[in-house]
Amino acid sequence: MVSAAPLTALAAEPATTPKLPAQQVGKNADVIAEAQAHRLFMQRFVQFINTADVRLASELVSPKAIFYVPGRAEPMNGPAGYLEIIHMMRSGFPDIQWTLEETVAEGDKVVARFTMRGTHQGTFFGVPATGKKIAVQALNIYRFSAGQIIEERGQPDLLDLLRQIGAVPM
Repeated sequence: MVSAAPLTALAAEPATTPKLPAQQVGKNADVIAEAQAHRLFMQRFVQFINTADVRLASELVSPKAIFYVPGRAEPMNGPAGYLEIIHMMRSGFPDIQWTLEETVAEGDKVVARFTMRGTHQGTFFGVPATGKKIAVQALNIYRFSAGQIIEERGQPDLLDLLRQIGAVPM
């Protein structure tokens, strides 16, 4: 039988937190503030990709931005390029919506995990409409400068998407 005394003694000891130098505390506060700013930015970005709002595109995406898109030999560029990506997705899934599941920020980069949901109502990657609903994960890496996205490397789970619309056997 185990005695409760050692547990009580452990619980009674005050927890200690290592003290950080004031300079480090300031840096940590800056990092936290920057991460919060990135989260707020990404929430506006989700509003943009869910609406294809041209005004938001110009506000959030640099004219010099480069987007690396799976299945394309050349990257897309600027707000018009990103709108083209959205329209490509909407041609197959007119009701597609993205949900931001989580973000990780470091320096000028944000990694975002999304879930894309929609109904396959148009041809997508050569597959005619099936009427099937999809829920697909995407993991994208964004780079920022001057408050705008300047680069994205998008990695949607296309294999799972194609499986869900019946283009690839399970």
